[in-house]
Amino acid sequence: MTDVIVAKRLTKSYGRKRGVIDLDFAVPPGRVFGYLGPNGAGKTTTIRTMLDLIRPTSGRVTVFGLDPRRESVDIHRRIGYLPGELALYDRLTGGEYLAHIAALRGRVDPQYAAELVDRFDLDPTVKIRSLSHGNKQKVGLVQAFMHRPELLVLDEPTLGLDPLMQQAFHRLIAEVRAEGGTVFLSSHVLPEVERLCDRVAIIRTGRMVAVEDVVTLKGRATREIELRFASQIPADTFARVDAVDEAIITDAHARLRVRGSLDGVIKAAARYEVLDVSAREATLQEIFLAYYGEEDGGR
Repeated sequence: MTDVIVAKRLTKSYGRKRGVIDLDFAVPPGRVFGYLGPNGAGKTTTIRTMLDLIRPTSGRVTVFGLDPRRESVDIHRRIGYLPGELALYDRLTGGEYLAHIAALRGRVDPQYAAELVDRFDLDPTVKIRSLSHGNKQKVGLVQAFMHRPELLVLDEPTLGLDPLMQQAFHRLIAEVRAEGGTVFLSSHVLPEVERLCDRVAIIRTGRMVAVEDVVTLKGRATREIELRFASQIPADTFARVDAVDEAIITDAHARLRVRGSLDGVIKAAARYEVLDVSAREATLQEIFLAYYGEEDGGR
């Protein structure tokens, strides 16, 4: 099937200030695609070029195979968008705002919209100007989801939500995935991305440094393995195992950092009596930090 979003050498410059540079990525249909980077890495700039809110300096991006510059109306009809900087009509209540957006969009099931309001524990009778940041975020989420779009573009969607509402959001994303919807989720909250996303892209100071399935990305990272043996083992037991980056052996205890397959480790350990084995996989946060290093500024 055709990819929902495709970027090829996408570049946006702000004069001397960095935007994004030569981005290449694709978002397949029916996937939750995580777009990772700290604040200022270029995530919002990427989204704005996808939606024709700003124009790229060079390169191109397509959504549903359409050009955002020439066919933005068709694209916007098929997406739900939550911006990172959410602007609402302060004089309306949450319910009035949602009714207004529903009337503009058309094809909104009032029963489903009401269900979303209930699930996010939102009081639709309160004026938006009186809402907390978290409750304004709930309004933004409901308007993004309520017309059951083919593609959701969400920029820092759980910002300001309490843990219970974050769980409600996670359940909603799982339902969208189960129904075959596509989600482009920009975030710097790594545990959330690890939990929700099938595939991730990591952006560093405006440049893409990795685009991988989450399982593949974690599989390529180092793991910590600890083994306890019945008796002391030689200090060079794992010296010839290519996958072992580091081995610390103290008497009958071995602590290893392993990258890739464990086959060589298991074969080397099997020459001795093993009493206990424990392993810890790298988290997405550790992988991200390994790619990113120091955080640089950007837009």
